[in-house]
Amino acid sequence: MTRTIAIIGLTAALPGCINVSAPDKPIEINLNINVTQEVVYRLDGEAKSLIQQNPGIF
Repeated sequence: MTRTIAIIGLTAALPGCINVSAPDKPIEINLNINVTQEVVYRLDGEAKSLIQQNPGIF
């Protein structure tokens, strides 16, 4: 019985010990991102000759 009362007393005292507050300074997140892209293309022989014959198509 005394053990139960002690546990209830401790749990009643715990909520007063927890403090949640916002920081004074804003949170700063530094992201160093390097994005590189490589495009590889291959032309069919027929398409390549068509482009060479008609350079104004593109």
